[in-house]
Amino acid sequence: MEFETWWLLGIPIFFGLGWIAARVDIKQLLSESRSLPRGYFKGLNFLLNEQPDKAIDAFIEIVKLDPETVELHFALGNLFRRRGEIERAIRVHQNLLARPDLPQEYQVHSQYELGQDYLKAGLLDRAEETFNHLVDTQYGAQARRALLEIYQREKEWMRAIEAARALQDSGAGARQKEIAQFYCELAQDELVHTHPDAALAMLEKALAADRTNVRAAILSGDAYLAKGDTEAALLAWRRVEQQSVPHVALVAQRLMDGYRAVGRPQEGANLLKSYLAEASSIDLLEVVFKAVLELDGVEAANQLVSDELRRTPTLLGLDKLLEARLMDARPEVRPELSLVKNLVHGYTQKLARYQCAHCGFKARQFYWQCPGCSHWESYPPRRTEELNVMN
Repeated sequence: MEFETWWLLGIPIFFGLGWIAARVDIKQLLSESRSLPRGYFKGLNFLLNEQPDKAIDAFIEIVKLDPETVELHFALGNLFRRRGEIERAIRVHQNLLARPDLPQEYQVHSQYELGQDYLKAGLLDRAEETFNHLVDTQYGAQARRALLEIYQREKEWMRAIEAARALQDSGAGARQKEIAQFYCELAQDELVHTHPDAALAMLEKALAADRTNVRAAILSGDAYLAKGDTEAALLAWRRVEQQSVPHVALVAQRLMDGYRAVGRPQEGANLLKSYLAEASSIDLLEVVFKAVLELDGVEAANQLVSDELRRTPTLLGLDKLLEARLMDARPEVRPELSLVKNLVHGYTQKLARYQCAHCGFKARQFYWQCPGCSHWESYPPRRTEELNVMN
């Protein structure tokens, strides 16, 4: 293909068109930047330099000079809320809602932000009312999540169940585990008021929502025990093994007490030893140790702890071994052994914690709902040191 010289004439033309387009873009950018208030750049500079107080002051001045800056109102309200100045955030969003010329989309957005302000301030009644007005808008999913949080805070479990189902039906994800936990909370309340039959009815609904819910199985045993049916209680507690073997530690003491009550303590001890062989646990070891000590004597209890420590070497297990050795130690070595036992025991108290897998919150007791982040079933049924050894 021969090269045609007239193509060379197109080069300066294309260059000129590109230069004109660039000049137009630059002029437009300069025009837009001049139309922005100086305080906007000042506030932005303060934010970039991590000076939120000065940034807020600069943005407030812009809002005073130009009330039409709706997006800036939203940014300012969010800044106030994040800083904990909830009253100021509420005023910003209320002022927006009071404007008669505010477009519909901004009205809905303002209502949502105001609901978040009320929620952060703990004004749950106002927050609930605000979010109820938003369930049929584009903020419907967020509003339902907020309502679910409100009902959990207020412990209105039936309303929480309704909110969770509505959220699930809207396509926002499965909520079966939470619904089962809400029924467990209702069952727990019935047990506190000595209504075991009503508790069992709630627990049936919990298991219908989530067949793997360990808490429902444990509470079912508690309800049968409250009715005086120990055998049925034992059957309910033994179902925990089928759902989750590690969770057996949570029900071990109930099982041992139940077998003692029906006159079969050795059967209970043997069952718990089989659980321990399947899933090592310091809490389960504690129950089995006391049972073996009572039924088979110090030597058998000593051997049990020694074998378990070899299988799962932890300081918590060492503490239990020292306790067993101290029982049959010679009088002359008992003071030194007791000293070591006390030192180890003091340190293990820091390790004997359950830890939330979601936020890391540590607690001495096991929680079904984390006190730190409010997530359900986020606590593994093993202590932190055991989990570290297993990992």
